[in-house]
Amino acid sequence: MPAAVFAHVRDAILLELALYGCLARWIIRRPAVPRGATPIGYAQLVGPMLWLWIFGSATEAVVVEVVLRQIDTGWAEAIRLPFLVVGIWGVLWMLGLMASYRMRPHLLTDDTLRIRNSARTWVDVPLAAIASTQSAEHELPGIVKSVHLDGGLLLVGVGSRTNLELKLTESTVLRTSKGDVTADRVDLWVDDPRGVAAQLRAGLAAPR
Repeated sequence: MPAAVFAHVRDAILLELALYGCLARWIIRRPAVPRGATPIGYAQLVGPMLWLWIFGSATEAVVVEVVLRQIDTGWAEAIRLPFLVVGIWGVLWMLGLMASYRMRPHLLTDDTLRIRNSARTWVDVPLAAIASTQSAEHELPGIVKSVHLDGGLLLVGVGSRTNLELKLTESTVLRTSKGDVTADRVDLWVDDPRGVAAQLRAGLAAPR
């Protein structure tokens, strides 16, 4: 198996496991928020759309199961169970995705803002590297990308969108789930951009 294909398969498996872990956290109501960190939500944008997908997929799985049970032929019985398994898997996967947005919020600590997206994407921005904040909306290219580097601008989007920009003091090497990147601005999506901007300004003004 080529290295690139193996890496994609490995990432898909790890994402799958991470989503189920988030779903378990959602069930027991234990967000992935370490002690001393302040959670910052970002799920409101994608929540309604995900719930529609979940409802639609669950309805489809039930309808297909009922229809196939009414067809008295060998081929219908042969495909009924695989269709049911795939339908249940799809609903669980999307529930896990919803859980990942809710159970893995952004994290603000005394010295770092950890920007998250879903189950496995993160970017660490040192508070000392942030010069200012402002509202700024950008769209990421493509509908599935959550991180995009455009020159010195790093976009960490939700639903391919951002609404808050962090201007850094200089080009800074940032740790991310995809490896180190260099940026002078970081844009992210938060549910309450004004409130988060105020939190960051308070953190920047606090003595260290």
